[in-house]
Amino acid sequence: MSLNKTTLAILYLLIAIVLFDAMGLLIKHLSADYSAAELSAYRNIFGLVPAGLVLWRSTDWHRKGRILKLRQWRLALFRGAILTCAQLSFYMSLGLLSFATASTITYANALFLVALAVPLLGEKVGFMRWCAVLIGFAGVVLVVGPGRDTFSNAALLPLFAAFCYALVGVSARMMDADVPTALINLYSSIIAAIGAFVLVPLLGGFSPLGSPGDLISIAGMGAFGGTAVLLLITSYRMADQSDLAPFSYFGIPIAFVLGWVFYDEAPWSELFPGAALIIFGGLMIIWRERRLRLDHTTTSSEI
Repeated sequence: MSLNKTTLAILYLLIAIVLFDAMGLLIKHLSADYSAAELSAYRNIFGLVPAGLVLWRSTDWHRKGRILKLRQWRLALFRGAILTCAQLSFYMSLGLLSFATASTITYANALFLVALAVPLLGEKVGFMRWCAVLIGFAGVVLVVGPGRDTFSNAALLPLFAAFCYALVGVSARMMDADVPTALINLYSSIIAAIGAFVLVPLLGGFSPLGSPGDLISIAGMGAFGGTAVLLLITSYRMADQSDLAPFSYFGIPIAFVLGWVFYDEAPWSELFPGAALIIFGGLMIIWRERRLRLDHTTTSSEI
């Protein structure tokens, strides 16, 4: 039985989510012996491979003469630096929080995307989308848990990572329209790799590999993350983002199950009902944007 493009794109997205979570599990495992900066450096080195492959397979890049120079190189540097901060914060949180809690809080990036689009892109956000953002942030506050006995400052790390990931996403839309997405991604990967290697000596230096098993885990971390990036990019090139975005929230229950299976974590009281509000707020934003797109399409066809 053959699958249509949208169904296949959804399947690629779900596999990518599982692989990202598998990468996170390995990072959590390795964080007992290696710093977040070290793991970020290793991850970004492996990340150069899929970034280069995607660029090489980009017909748009080949058609435009395989240009590597960017006019907005300062913005590209900024994106890479922010990506380094996002990875460092998220990887640190994986070593300090339950796996599902750290992963769930990063889903606030969809809410930050809407909020940042106003000052940076000049977008007009209506009442419904602002309500969705507020509902989602209420969920984030419940998961982070300020004032709760179990509250930890470490819960702010994935929240900061979510903000940085959103800033990386919004700044990508500020790049020139004729620049291939694959080239932007390669610049980000290279700069993030350099940034991570600069941070390692400042944060204690590289640790000697503890065992061959650690080397296998590090290689697996890079392989899972790199393959996930390839699948994610492929899925978003095959279907509209609004068709795929709702399925990205499957990552929350998947992270919960994986954390329970591999680390015997079941943070029900930390995640719910906050996680449900994050999902609800995100889906409201997706629904509203899809309605606006359909209304615009209908209006254009009438004109």
